[in-house]
Amino acid sequence: MGRRRRKPVRVLKKRLPEIFLCPRCGKETIAVKLLPREGRALVRCGGCGLSDELPALKPHKEIDVYCRFTDKYYSERKQRSETA
Repeated sequence: MGRRRRKPVRVLKKRLPEIFLCPRCGKETIAVKLLPREGRALVRCGGCGLSDELPALKPHKEIDVYCRFTDKYYSERKQRSETA
């Protein structure tokens, strides 16, 4: 008598998202387009129209640009609320 065969356990690899959460409208509609030859990235919300252009180096991924974009958005928002 032999042992029962075990089912192989598949390890799911997590992938980075392609669409991100908008800091202004709260919807998942932010798309990041990298333009590495030009050294910049375009960030645009499909819901509210919020957009920005940021510098992007070759090793940067979409998530890196999105994080810089949200940091910039919240810092500008904080400065506006402090001066008002």
